[in-house]
Parts: sequence; C-alpha cells; structure tokens
Amino acid sequence: MTETIAAAGTPIVQKRDDPCNHGKRIGILVVSYNAVTTISKVLKRIPQPVWDNVEEVAIFDDASKDETFELAVGLKQLTSNPKLHVLKHAKNLGYGGNQKAGYRYFIEKGVDVVVLLHGDGQYAPEILARMYHPLVAGEANAVFGSRMMKEYGGPLKGGMPLYKLVGNRILTRFENRALEMKLTEFHSGYRAYDLHALAQINFNHMTDDFHFDTEIIIKLNHQGFRIHEVPIPTYYGDEICHVNGMKYALNVAKAVQRYNKTRHSLAKYPEFQEYFVHYPIKTSPWSSHEFARDAVGTGHDVLDVGCGEGFLAAQFQKSGNRVYGIDYFPEAKHGAEIQRYAQADLDRGIQPMLRGHEFDKILLLDVLEHLRRPEQLLRDCLPLLRPNGQVIISVPNVVNISVRLLMLVGKFNYQERGILDRTHLRFFTRKTIRKMVEESGLDVVQHRMTIIPAELALGLSPKHPIVRLTQGAFIGFTKVLPGLFGYQSFLIARKSHKL
Repeated sequence: MTETIAAAGTPIVQKRDDPCNHGKRIGILVVSYNAVTTISKVLKRIPQPVWDNVEEVAIFDDASKDETFELAVGLKQLTSNPKLHVLKHAKNLGYGGNQKAGYRYFIEKGVDVVVLLHGDGQYAPEILARMYHPLVAGEANAVFGSRMMKEYGGPLKGGMPLYKLVGNRILTRFENRALEMKLTEFHSGYRAYDLHALAQINFNHMTDDFHFDTEIIIKLNHQGFRIHEVPIPTYYGDEICHVNGMKYALNVAKAVQRYNKTRHSLAKYPEFQEYFVHYPIKTSPWSSHEFARDAVGTGHDVLDVGCGEGFLAAQFQKSGNRVYGIDYFPEAKHGAEIQRYAQADLDRGIQPMLRGHEFDKILLLDVLEHLRRPEQLLRDCLPLLRPNGQVIISVPNVVNISVRLLMLVGKFNYQERGILDRTHLRFFTRKTIRKMVEESGLDVVQHRMTIIPAELALGLSPKHPIVRLTQGAFIGFTKVLPGLFGYQSFLIARKSHKL
C-alpha cells in the first residue's frame, strides 16, 4: 500500500512503513506555539493506522499568544478522540523547555516511545510510522529525520532557502568532526526517542532554547545510545520561523565547545557536568599516568592511595597487579577489579586500615597537594613497604610557566582542575617536594618532570596532529628547562637506607 506526501507541492510516492506498535506504548508529542492556522491540519494528516497504534497524542501549547490552545481543545471535543490530549503551559518555557516537559510527562506515564512532531506542519505526520518503527523494532534508541537524504528530492526541492542549506551543512560538518559522529543532519526537529534511554539523560541545566536539540544529540552520543537516521521530506511553507539563525548557530557551536571542555576536564559546565572527570586518565607521552604505568609494571601488590573512582587502579589490575585502593569516597565506583577498597580520611593517616599489609608499590598520584599534613602520609607509607618497595609520587609544579605568566599579569585564579585546582592546600616546586620526601625517610631514586597535557590544554583528541606536534615541542622544552616547563614532579622513592 502506498501514500502520497506533499513536499513543497510535489507529490512523492513512498512505501508505507509498518505502523504496528509491536507491543510498545507510543506517544506523540506535538510542540506548539502560535500554531492556530496549522494545528488542525497537522492532526488531520496523522494516518489512521498510526492513531490506532499509538497510546496518546499530546499537544503541548507553550503559552501561545493566539488561540492555538482553544482550537485544539475544540478539536478534541468535536472529534471525541480519547487519544488526543491538550495541555497549555502557564508561561512560555521555550522550545527546549517545552520538549523537556513533554518527555517527562510521557516518562512518568511509563510510555516506551515518543515522537516529536511540530504543530506548525513543517514535518510530515504521514511518516510518523517511519519515525517510530526502528524504536519499536529494537533497532535504535533514537531516530532523527534527515532532510539531507535524497529520497524526497533533497532540501532545495522542498523549498529550503540556499543560505539555510549552506549553514546547515557547515554546522553539521563542524559537529560531526567535533563529536566524532557521521550524521547527515543535526538540525531537523523531527525526532523519535526510546523513553527508557531518555530517562537516563539528565535534563537538569539543559537549555530551554532551540539548541536543546543539539545538546540532546551530544548526550545520547556520549552515553553510547544507538542513533538511526531516516529520510524525511523538506517543507517550507508560510509558517512563522521563531529561530534567529545567527544566534542559533553560535549557540550550537558554544554547546559543542562547552561539552568538549567538560569531557576533557578543562571546565565543568552545568548542562554537561555529569561527564566531568576531576582526574581524567592521561594517555599522552610524558604524562604522570604513563610514568606510573611504567613504574608499576606487572605482578605486584599495589596500594593506590587516593584512588578516586578507581579508573587508574582498574588499569593496573588489568596489567596483572593486585590492587588495593584507599580514599575518602564510600566506594570506588569504577574499580570493580580492585582487590580491596578502604574508606579513610587521608589527613588522619592510613596505617590503622592497612596494618599487617605490605606492598611492592604505593601510589601517591596527585594526592599530597590536597592534604594539610602530607608529611604524615609519607611517613605512614614506610612500614607498609616491602624490602625494595617503592613509593611513587606525583604533584603539580606550581612554578610552571603557565602559572608564572598568570602571576606576571597579576592573576592567581583557582580552577576546577590543574595546577591551581581549587581543592589544593599545598603547593610544590621541584626542590620543595624532593626535600619533603627525603625528610620523611625516603630516598629519591628517580625524579622526572611531566609535560603540559597538550590534549587537555587544547581540548583536542590525543591523536590529533596538532596535539602530537605540541607534545613534541613540550618534551623538548621540558628536557632543557624542567623547572620552568615541567607540569608535574614525578618521583620514585625507597625507604631510606639510614632507617
């Protein structure tokens, strides 16, 4: 059976997709604002098989200034359709805010799938089944309609202005590169979601503006959900466009930038804060984590003091070590492989929790700078060391060139992470950390300086050519002037032979 869809006045024949719900509860969310001239047409264009298979069609009127709500209520009464529901917000929530309210509404009802349909008629209700079919069939977690696919003749045939097409493609190319995705279009508003996936998306602090659509793609992709695209017709009619194109483009670029800075732990923006890792694993050459992996080796009993959530400890365990972790967290969330975990206030010492244990390697990576009495922790390590055991330490170099340049212009601003992390209580230079280690009863057998983490500073992948070039330069500078360019002191120490 076939159906005809008008795309900018041109009849297009397509094979009808299976409208069956496959036992899933489906909701249609119609977002509307000042849509009095189009809302009735949109509802009439929903195919009857779709009406038969969906549980509810909910019109969310975003405090329209015209009679959209009243007309929709009248249509419900006139048709006596029990599946049609009409709601109106007391105040305008914005395009993104209206969506969030709708998704929460359907999630609370226990619905499985939701399709986002616009009340202005810009997207074809005739292909609603095509939008939700991959979800009810278990093939995807999100479905995006794409006007850039050629099945309906492409965007220009559907009346998309050339400048909008060019802008769309430039933005999509930028987003694909920045997010490592391969979508044909990021900016269609015709979407369908598995609500069990959306329930795992944190809507708190996400924008209420039009670039909400971009933020939700970012979150779905980050959390590994399956995204599927389907071709949709392009239609530009006489509806009023409420989107400021330049503002929208800038907001999209800003959203991508804020996400990348957050996931690379350069900043913690509220809309993406759940992806911020305070101490991300460093994979780059001449990083403290690379030095630590080399120093730990394999087949050892390792104590990871200040193990955090257990990311690095899990890597050591996979390398054939037996790892014990200790920190102030109730548990190491990502350290299921850790042999044993203990909770402790590191400022009060670690011996009571570990009495009777001995270790080949004790790690104090990015720990001492957070303590009021780091000397005590160093002394606590002595009786826990086996003969020839090692304490492996890393601390930031407070006289790194980046801090010196900031101080030169009168700035010493604390940050979310890095040398001037706002949780740091003690600051060290190459000389002062070595002196404290030696005064605590340890002999330093190796002292190296890490390089500035170029991938974090630039917010790019460690494999990016610019990052690799910068890393090479930093390695050269750090070899020549370690006190100036060194980012962290990395020390390997043994119990002093004098003890």
